[in-house]
Amino acid sequence: MLSDCSSFTVDQYNRDQLTHGTTAFPAACYLDVLGENSVSWHWHEELEAVFVAKGDALVGIGSETYKFSAGTGFFINSGVLHSYQSASDTVCHLHAFLFHHRLIGGSPESIFHQKYVLPLLENKSKEYFYLNADETWQSDALRAIEKSWQLCVKEPVNFELQIRSVLSELMAVLCSHMPIEQAVPDAKSLRNIERLKQMLHFIQHNYAEDIHTADIAQSASVSESECLRCFRTTICTTPIRYLREYRIECAAQLLAAKNGRIADVAFQCGFQDVSYFTKTFRELKGCTPKEYQYSGL
Repeated sequence: MLSDCSSFTVDQYNRDQLTHGTTAFPAACYLDVLGENSVSWHWHEELEAVFVAKGDALVGIGSETYKFSAGTGFFINSGVLHSYQSASDTVCHLHAFLFHHRLIGGSPESIFHQKYVLPLLENKSKEYFYLNADETWQSDALRAIEKSWQLCVKEPVNFELQIRSVLSELMAVLCSHMPIEQAVPDAKSLRNIERLKQMLHFIQHNYAEDIHTADIAQSASVSESECLRCFRTTICTTPIRYLREYRIECAAQLLAAKNGRIADVAFQCGFQDVSYFTKTFRELKGCTPKEYQYSGL
């Protein structure tokens, strides 16, 4: 069955706090509807396989942003920072399947973990796979992702065994197309990612307050210039732009839920000037807060 992602939260390091599946069966499927909402920067231990069922998605992975169209998909490795949003004014549907590697790898001592799972987890140069149906092996991977998702949604008899089998096929395809030599990121890149996780956490838990670049930098014990450099090199934006966009996403959720007057929503999301809030909302959402609130988005 489809799992509920409405309670999506992150911890102080931007780690996803949702429980994906159960201890007995650590896997879950989600329908991410982008356009109504976006999915902010986060990471999780689980592996994530996604099929783009409708529309176009902009997917941020580390320091890069990629566009994925309907019929394509991607696979994100464990621990990789990523985000999703619609690439246009139209709604985009993502079929996302998250699973813990022990579902197919078993115990750390098993041949399945040692030979197939571990090389992927330890390959720091392979944060993600882009999957396009034009390539035979990528088409096979896409079919495996969508089949796993559909099995999880419908839950036919023995669906757990079927999913495990399909995911094993998926891992076999991916592992056979990993680069032989693994480029290990330098210490500076790893340090930037850890600092960024701390600063994103600070923004997401203090966005309603009057915060500035200096406050964001202080949360990771770095200078303002280092804070700016870290944001630009890691996720290609600035801390204030990220703060503004995050505030607008939070405001959009409140407006969609018909939760309060527009002025109240603006103040709750850190905007002290309603006119500026309206202008910013229009720039990012293509309509006014009032139009969004009553549009049924």
